[in-house]
Amino acid sequence: MPYLIDGHNLIPKIGLSLDNPDDELELVRLLQDFARIKRQQVEVYFDGAPPGSAGTRKLGTVKAHFIPRGQTADSAIRRRLGHMGKSAKNWTVVSSDREVQTTAKVHQAAFVSSENFVKACRATLISASAKEAEERQMSAGEMDEWLNLFNGKE
Repeated sequence: MPYLIDGHNLIPKIGLSLDNPDDELELVRLLQDFARIKRQQVEVYFDGAPPGSAGTRKLGTVKAHFIPRGQTADSAIRRRLGHMGKSAKNWTVVSSDREVQTTAKVHQAAFVSSENFVKACRATLISASAKEAEERQMSAGEMDEWLNLFNGKE
């Protein structure tokens, strides 16, 4: 199920600091890995974009929406769900904000709190990392083949 994420709501829950000027891009990097592993579409919304920085950008596998000052990510997520119509039920909204969760319910979208998403995200990333490490290890037979090859034996 693809995700709509309330970015600034998620940042402190995932262990990043809202005071860090690169907090949004750090979150996007984590979400890129998550989206790649899960093979899911991810859209993240950040409010408070300064003039000239607002807009939507495709950052790898993640679509990031930078909402201008004076508007909120919450309202942008509500609008996005409204534009989706019945297909909103195929999406999961990530936010601990009660109003955003209520909007998800109204549009029949699934929702998960930021805290629970962090747990799921970490589990996904750890599992994938362990699987990649396991796949990189050679068996004893493969090691012998490589040693023979490098030592000039057939």
